[in-house]
Parts: sequence; structure tokens; C-alpha cells
Amino acid sequence: MSNRFGRGAGGEVYSFDAIRGVQAKREFYIAMCPLKIIPKLFVFNDHELPPKMRAQRLLRRSRIPKIASYILENPSDYVFSSLTASVDGELSFAPDPSLGEGGKMGRLHIAMNSRMLINDGQHRRAAIEEALKQKPEIGNESISVVFFVDRGLKRSQQMFADLNKHATKPSKSLGILYDHRSTYSQYVVDLINDVDIFRGRTEMEKVSLSNRTTKFFTLNGVSDATRQLLHITGRSIADSKRPVAIEYWNQVARNIPEWKLLVDKKIVASEIRKEYVHAHTNTLNALGMVGYALMEEFPSAWKQRLKALQRINWARDNPEWEGKLALNGRMLKNKAGFKRAADTILRKCGATSKARPVGR
Repeated sequence: MSNRFGRGAGGEVYSFDAIRGVQAKREFYIAMCPLKIIPKLFVFNDHELPPKMRAQRLLRRSRIPKIASYILENPSDYVFSSLTASVDGELSFAPDPSLGEGGKMGRLHIAMNSRMLINDGQHRRAAIEEALKQKPEIGNESISVVFFVDRGLKRSQQMFADLNKHATKPSKSLGILYDHRSTYSQYVVDLINDVDIFRGRTEMEKVSLSNRTTKFFTLNGVSDATRQLLHITGRSIADSKRPVAIEYWNQVARNIPEWKLLVDKKIVASEIRKEYVHAHTNTLNALGMVGYALMEEFPSAWKQRLKALQRINWARDNPEWEGKLALNGRMLKNKAGFKRAADTILRKCGATSKARPVGR
């Protein structure tokens, strides 16, 4: 074992293979730690302390089972980034003898009675502890930990703020694009290329569109609307449902005049977005709900019913969309609104059923 317990001049110590570095004129160390000692190595601040006296945010317990399941369900390819921790206690670094006193690789020794706090990664730490209870054999696997010396833990709050200040969550579209474990996400990515109106007109990374972009939809918008159409809430899709969305969205595009003009390159996306409600994500969601309801009520005649889309006034200033999709000509982001919009569209298609949102 490259990581072990031992005894130093000041008592028992943790000992790790490590690399030494310097940031802001202070030494820090990157060590490989077995998962089984992570719960013992780090503790959380008392949850009863006021925020001003803590060095960490409170754990969101609801997140832990999901992260633990991620480890357990992907034993061959789970990935965790480094934990970042502050150490208040005796710590020493012994360079490998072959590298001399200035060597960057060696052994890091931390007194077991040291106080150590995680500045970044406390939910990962808690999830590792939970996963170990169910699968102790993963305990010999490792995670890298970045250790900073912090006497009295005086810098911990500032370190937490600095580490999280510039962190940004990836967009929902990018999360779908890169999620190869979800068969539904990968299906939606493929769907973009299988539907004429989506192909080449879908923003694959961002969740919103600028006024000048040539794109017409966003990947997350297509994904949400297709969930409504197929009534899917999970991360997988049945093979029987795969052809349905392709056929439906192609039929919708044939029956909305401006969409057909866009496919035929007789109009540009920015013009449609400026004038019509059907160029926006809420309407796309409404159309997904419409498709599900029509296929339920008219399983063999839903395509015929969709022809009613040709006669709908999709203009932003149409009073029918007021309070549903638009307000004084400005598009709304109201989830309840597009359900009401779906009911309006269904009536015009001759349906008696109401829209039934999924995943809301």
C-alpha cells in the first residue's frame, strides 16, 4: 500500500504518496487517498453553527443518494474530481531521496489529530461514505485530495468562496449532448439529425438564442418537448417509441407554414422568432403535449388532425396566446401557460381531451 497509517515524532500519522506544489507563495500537496479512509479523514462543521462561523455550506442530504448511486451503478467508469481540504495540524513532506531536498514527489505525513475540513467536495465525500456501506470493496480505489496548510482554519471560508466564485454549471443542452449513459439523451441528439426542421437549426450548447443567431431551437428545448410527446420521465427510451418523435415532428413542420418556409430556406429564423409564438420553447413543449393527446385520442388519424395547425394564427399579438405564451407581445416563460396553450391547440385540432404534462 502506498498510503498507510504510521507513527511520527508527534504520534500517529496518515502517510500518502504526494506531489508538492506552490500557489501564492504557499506550499500545497496533492495526495492519492484510498476511498475507505475518506470518511475518517474529514468531518463536517457542526450543522448548528451559524453560517458566519462555518467553513462549509450545509450538506444537501437529498443529493447524496444520487451521487452514491452514480458510483455504484458505474463501477468501471465513474469519475470524481479532486477533493480540496484545509489542514490544521502537524504536517510534513519528505521528498523522494533520489530527487533531493527540492524534489516535488515524495511522502506527505499528516498527524491524525489534525483538524481537516473539505473546502470543495463535501457532497462527494458523503456519497463515498454511503457507497462504501453498500460496496466495501471499492474502498481500495483512490481519489486525489489537494491539501492546503491552514493553521487555525482561518483561511477556510475564503478558500471556499474563492473555489466556488467562478464555478459555473454546464448548460442543460450541453449536459444532454455529453451524457452518453442516458439512452434518452443520445436519442434526442440523434433526433436532431433525423428531423428536417431541427437539422442544422438547433443550438447544441446554449439554452437560449440570441437575436441574430441562425438557430431556431435549443437542444434542451427539443428534449423537453419530446419528453412531453413520448411521456418519458427517465433516462431511457423504449425502442418502440423511437420512430414516433421523428414522424411527429416532421408532420408538425409540414403543417406550420412558417416552419415549412424555413425548411425551404425562404425565410430566416430570426424573422420567425420576432413575429410568431411557435418559434419558442414553450410552444414547442405545448406541441409535444398536443402530439401525445392526439395519438391517444386518434391513434390512426392524428396526422389528419394536425392539418388544423395550418389555420392557426401563430402571431405573437394574437389575443388567444395572451397570458399563455405571450404578454403584450412579449414571450412568457410560464409552465402553466404552455399547458393552457396546448389545450387551445387541441381544441382547434378537434380533440376533446386535455393536455397532460409529464415531469412537471
